[in-house]
Amino acid sequence: MHADTLGDRIRHARQLAGLTQSELARASGVSLSLVRKLEQGAVVDTRAATARKLASALGIPTTALLETEREWVPAVDTAEMWAPVVRAISAPLPALDDAPDADGTARAVRAAIDLQRARRYTEFAAVVPTVLRDARHVAADDPHDGRPLIAEIMQAVGSALVQHRQFDGADRALGIAIDHAADGPQAAAAVNTRCWLLLRRGRLADAEAEALRWADDTEPRRLSRATPGQVSAWGWLLLRAAAAAGRNARPGEASTALRLAAAAAAVTGREAPMDRDPLRRAYGPVTVARKRAEDAAISGRPDRVLALTAGIPYADTTDHRRHMLDVAHAHAELRQPNDAMATLTHLHSTSPEWLAQQRYAGDVLTAVISRRRTLTDEMRQLAAALSLTV
Repeated sequence: MHADTLGDRIRHARQLAGLTQSELARASGVSLSLVRKLEQGAVVDTRAATARKLASALGIPTTALLETEREWVPAVDTAEMWAPVVRAISAPLPALDDAPDADGTARAVRAAIDLQRARRYTEFAAVVPTVLRDARHVAADDPHDGRPLIAEIMQAVGSALVQHRQFDGADRALGIAIDHAADGPQAAAAVNTRCWLLLRRGRLADAEAEALRWADDTEPRRLSRATPGQVSAWGWLLLRAAAAAGRNARPGEASTALRLAAAAAAVTGREAPMDRDPLRRAYGPVTVARKRAEDAAISGRPDRVLALTAGIPYADTTDHRRHMLDVAHAHAELRQPNDAMATLTHLHSTSPEWLAQQRYAGDVLTAVISRRRTLTDEMRQLAAALSLTV
């Protein structure tokens, strides 16, 4: 499809499908007014969820409508904070008078990763250049012990940079993490994060293909004899493939990947961390339940999101915070603004720096306040925190 604008692509696909604007609106659940405004160019951008509804009704991948990456400016621009980290990823290795100690460097790497896990991003960004330098020196002297350290810290760096939309730096860091991985599960952990990077860049087909390719390579020959780390690595890659397929209006592929991921979770029987995963990302039945809720949110089934959420325990993890945005969105879709606001307010109180980087949070809050004649002080405060104009 070679149309130049989003409106052109929608109109072209609609005409090929033999639908009128009214028929497309009914089939997709998108208002006729919005369909008209998009095709006329009065609205030049739309949420990924809306694009997915239109694409599903038109029988095409979402990426056929969203051919170009849509730019979004987060509430807090952290590019300056991360600039020294990005430079350190591929900077020439400086000479040192005193070579760093391998054991001390390993402790420094894990302390830095603890800062990343605790969302203390400012502190993490401050220590990373030195930790990276020392890990590279250790690897130069002792590749066996040093290369896995580089893989660990580079994955943590890549994850933090993805979170803060420093995508080019994240891509370089994750490539290094994969190259330096000590084993399959450690490499798969970095690939899992790189698939998340592709998702955030809107490269849905690439994310699905990469996740499936690595899932095929990682799949244990016999699940009954696989380690929890091997099963977890395989399951997470399947979940990334499902997320990409669901967003790309490929529900059959998403459902298949989710079924396989659920089989992997049944083998673990509990939330088990991936071997050598520096973020200690757990995998098991609860993780799959969260992803089923995410798939329901993508598919426009808010009631299903809330039904699944009833059996998901709270966890102080990024995965669970992302799940709570799906919950807030479901409440907003079901015209339950108080519940949506309660969820968003809790996320802001516990993870303000994280929430400021989430476009999804702004979308949910916009949906809530768009139906209000007057705003509460809480709504205004949250809108200010997310840099929304109200």
